[in-house]
Amino acid sequence: MLSPVMLVLADARVVTPTGVLDRGWVSIDGDRIDAVGAGVPPNDAKRRALDGAWVVPGFVDLHVHGGGGHSMLSGDPAEILAAATFHREHGTTRTLASIVTAPLDEMLAALRAVREAAGDDHVVGAHLEGPFLNPLRAGAHDRRYLLDPDSTAFDQLAAAADGCLRTMTIAPELPAGLDLVRQAVDAGVVAALGHSDADHAGAAAAFDAGARLVTHLFNGMRPSHHREPGLAGAALERPDVVCEVINDGAHLHDATSRMAFAAAAGRIALVTDAIAAAGAGDGSYRLGPAAVQVRDGAVHLSDGETLAGSTLTMDRALRRAVRDLGVPITVAVEAASTTPARVLGIADRVGSIEPGKQADLVVLDADLEVDSVMAGGGWIVSGRLFHI
Repeated sequence: MLSPVMLVLADARVVTPTGVLDRGWVSIDGDRIDAVGAGVPPNDAKRRALDGAWVVPGFVDLHVHGGGGHSMLSGDPAEILAAATFHREHGTTRTLASIVTAPLDEMLAALRAVREAAGDDHVVGAHLEGPFLNPLRAGAHDRRYLLDPDSTAFDQLAAAADGCLRTMTIAPELPAGLDLVRQAVDAGVVAALGHSDADHAGAAAAFDAGARLVTHLFNGMRPSHHREPGLAGAALERPDVVCEVINDGAHLHDATSRMAFAAAAGRIALVTDAIAAAGAGDGSYRLGPAAVQVRDGAVHLSDGETLAGSTLTMDRALRRAVRDLGVPITVAVEAASTTPARVLGIADRVGSIEPGKQADLVVLDADLEVDSVMAGGGWIVSGRLFHI
């Protein structure tokens, strides 16, 4: 028998781990999903009829540098929360704050700020994208501040994070790179491979050493070749590795993204790689130490060629996956919510619509545009959380 509930979202298309429930409903009791079903919903609850709208789990973004004009590298917890709040209005109910390569003291300060911001549970911790990256594949990272893997520097970074360092991008082919992968894994950090010139054998060795994630697949790594498939090829064939995909239509050709979804079924994590410019319009911005320009929503270094993050939001990434890539909505939702939650070890609490999980939900209209966002049982209105 159902316990009394505060709200039922009814007459919806509910995306669950087992498929889409037409005329589905989700009952919410406090901050939790109480029950999920199809047909006639419970009669003892306040209802919100959704008239066939989609209900999907809140998105989990593993890779975001900022948004709404705010940067994750600011060293200011309030600014980190403001960036996360911008993305929450686009359906991202759990944000991993990405810190780009900068002078080590700035990265330490940024980690301390993320640690403080992580007291608000929609910021789930930090992703260090640097400084242990290969200068040959630096992309927008300032080469002046890149370091060879160093156990002492890692210990400093981990100490500043004080438990909130969740993922770290490493180029495993650098001197002591494999040792750093092992050190990160031993510290409870998910080791991600990226900004790397690793060949197939080198990447495979890093996966054997415990790396389980690839930072923005195909971007910032040695191009795949039919006789040397490189890091991307090693990741696509490895069943225990999750691959980030920036599905903005600029970082990857749509055919490449479709290939990734097909080759790594159940192992794609949609990410934004968004910078402060997301939602703030074209103009001049900074990505860590680097000056970047945004024109028509595309972000480049001053050379006009090198991509430097994106202005993507997770709702648009999911929408493009369904509409432009032809990915089934169940698969797109898995990539936007379930798989990244699994990477972070929080899939027992979020990332899917199931009884007992947090009521982190996104209501999408027929065009897959965000209608409303719920986080922990409260509706997000103008960036603020209002409980039922």
